[in-house]
Amino acid sequence: MKRAILTVKETKKDNNAGPKAKLDIEKFLVNNEFVKWNFTIEQKSILQKFKVAYLDIPSFFSHDQNKKIDEIFLQYPTYSKIVTKQLIKNLRKLHSKVFIIVHDVESLRLHYGEKNYIHEELDMLNLVDGLIVHNDEMAKWLKDNGINVPMESLEIFDYDNPNPLVDNDEYNKSVCFAGNLNKAGFLQSLSLKEAFLNIFGPNPAEKYGHNVSYQGQFSPEELSNHLNDNFGLVWDGTTPTTCDGIFGNYMKYNNPHKSSLYLSSGIPVIIWRKAALSKFIEENNLGIVVDSLTELDEVLSKISLSRYEKLLKNVRDVSQKLRKGFFIEKAIQNLENKISEDK
Repeated sequence: MKRAILTVKETKKDNNAGPKAKLDIEKFLVNNEFVKWNFTIEQKSILQKFKVAYLDIPSFFSHDQNKKIDEIFLQYPTYSKIVTKQLIKNLRKLHSKVFIIVHDVESLRLHYGEKNYIHEELDMLNLVDGLIVHNDEMAKWLKDNGINVPMESLEIFDYDNPNPLVDNDEYNKSVCFAGNLNKAGFLQSLSLKEAFLNIFGPNPAEKYGHNVSYQGQFSPEELSNHLNDNFGLVWDGTTPTTCDGIFGNYMKYNNPHKSSLYLSSGIPVIIWRKAALSKFIEENNLGIVVDSLTELDEVLSKISLSRYEKLLKNVRDVSQKLRKGFFIEKAIQNLENKISEDK
């Protein structure tokens, strides 16, 4: 069977981890003998997007060698509606199964509660043969709102991480946080007594609370070389007491990519109890869940060395799976099995 992984790439380059999840999945699947298909768009050029949508895409699929594919996996979203629609339109003309690997559902993120947007996005997702989504909570929301094609949960994003596992055997109640600090308003209201929080990323505030320390900005490829803490924090919103706002609410449905950074580096996770990913973390004993960051001092002080060592062992085991693309390959296999069983 011949399969292809289709990724639309942007010309924009910076230290944002945004494209890494797509590039990692592409790499893992190409290593598994998938054909690599790419289109490139300029985010700020409407004319160039139209060229890609109405000239480049039809031309690409007019070639015979690009028609002889059994299954095509499109990484979604492409961040251009017109390009996405033309891709799906042209893909449906082929005698191939077409699947979508979902990285973000904008109906759950930037357009939460907007009925017209939700209707348009989900109608588009229903045009393909199946979806790989983040987790069971995302799958449930999609099904409840009208998705009727087969879905498979990824569980967690794999993470290509060639760097050595961090040396964090010594337990000192240290925590790291990596992300766009513009979106992490909670950090400016957080002060710790027993624990220590090291933060990484662009757009830092001028000042942070007690035991909260800014450590600089690094590319996704370099970042894990600078992490050596006991835990990695997965949190979003404006306050330490809960995850709020657009991105806090999104945590109820998505798999934050920073969790994969931490785990692939050998770092256990601290995550909000109401986050969809908290179930995976708890069931696999890969970290701890909390309702509020005001609990951090007490929770971390109560963790014994033996419990921490068990967490480390589990995390180091799962890190090897993340580094090899285990979860995307498993999800694809499960989705293919579902499709074949429905025949």
